[in-house]
Amino acid sequence: MSDNSTLLNDQSLEFLERYLNNASPTGYEWEGQKLWMDYLRPWVDEFFTDTYGTAVGVINPDAKYKVVIEGHADEISWYVNYISDEGLLYVIRNGGSDHQIAPSKRVNIHTKNGIVEGVFGWPAIHTRRSPGSEEQAPKPDNIFIDVGCDNKAEVEKLGVHVGCVITYPDTFSVLNGNKFVCRALDNRMGGFMIAEVARLLKENGKTLDFGLYIVNSVQEEVGLRGAQMIAERIQPNVAIVTDVTHDTHTPMIDPKKEGSNKMGAGPVIAWAPAVQNRLRERILDVAEKGNIPFQRVAKSRATGTDTDSFAYSNTGVASALISLPLRYMHTTVEMVQREDVENVIRLIYETLLNIKDGETFSYFD
Repeated sequence: MSDNSTLLNDQSLEFLERYLNNASPTGYEWEGQKLWMDYLRPWVDEFFTDTYGTAVGVINPDAKYKVVIEGHADEISWYVNYISDEGLLYVIRNGGSDHQIAPSKRVNIHTKNGIVEGVFGWPAIHTRRSPGSEEQAPKPDNIFIDVGCDNKAEVEKLGVHVGCVITYPDTFSVLNGNKFVCRALDNRMGGFMIAEVARLLKENGKTLDFGLYIVNSVQEEVGLRGAQMIAERIQPNVAIVTDVTHDTHTPMIDPKKEGSNKMGAGPVIAWAPAVQNRLRERILDVAEKGNIPFQRVAKSRATGTDTDSFAYSNTGVASALISLPLRYMHTTVEMVQREDVENVIRLIYETLLNIKDGETFSYFD
C-alpha cells in the first residue's frame, strides 16, 4: 500500500489484545461489540445494531449503493447442561467446541454474579485404563467441570445454573515476533481487520462514492445466523467477507482433501458457488497489480462462512470470501501470522478503492 507502508501501529495492537482477551461467546457478544465500536468510532459516520447484537459502522450512510465488509464476532464456548449431586458440571457445545482439548483446561463460567472459575477435571493416567481394556478418551458425555464444590447446592449458591455459558480464559501472546496466538482468533481477527480497513481509509484521506458498511456479525458459529439477519436489513449490493481458514501444512491434515494453504503465504481467495466470479476476479486483479501475495481454495457446496448468508440474501448479493490462514482452529492456541493479517487488510482496502458506484458485476453486461 503506497500511502501506508506500516499497517498495524501500537494502537492497533493494543486494541487487538484487549479485543481478543474479552470473552464474546455465541449469543453473548455485546461486551466485545462495545469494545469494537469504541475503537471504530473515529473512522465512521454512524453506527447501528440489531436485536441480537450485530454491530455495523457506516461510512456515507446516505449513499444508495451499499458495500459490506464483514467478519464475525462470536467465539465457540460451552453451556452448563447438568449439575450432579456431587457438584460437578456436565456441558453441551455452544458452537463447534472441541471436547478433546477440554481436559485440564481452566474455564470461566459466566453468571449474574460475575465469573465463577472452574477446571475441566480428568482422571489420572494411572486410573483410566484397566488391564486388557481400552483407555478412555474424552467424549462430549464424559468431560466435566469442577468448581470446587461438594454438592449441587454449593454450586447453585455460587450462581451457577443450567444455561450458564462457559469460556476459556486463555489470553493473547506473540510467538517468534510475528505469530499471534489466542483463543477466538476465529474470527475476531475478522472484526479487527475490517476495523483497520476503516482506519486506513480515514487516515489516508480516501473518499468512497458508495456507502461502506463495516459489519461485525454475531452467531456465525451456530449457522451464520447474524449475517443472515443483517443482510436482510442492509440489503447490500456487494459483500466482501473475511474469516479464517485452515493452514493445511500442519500434522494430521491432508492437503489433497483440505486444499493447500499455508500461514505466511498470504490471504486465501475462495472459489465456490456462493462466490460471485466477477467480484472475485476484481479482487484477484487488485492482488496481482498491488503485488499482494495470495493463495486459492476451492469449496464444494458452501463456503461454511457468512459469505453464504450474504450471497443468497434478498435477490442475490455479489459476494466474495478472503480468508486468513490459521493453525489449530477451535482450540485455545489458534495461530496466525502478522504479515497475513496485514495483507488481508491491504487486499480489502485496495479492492474497495477499485469498486465504483452502481457496479452490478453482472455476467451479461
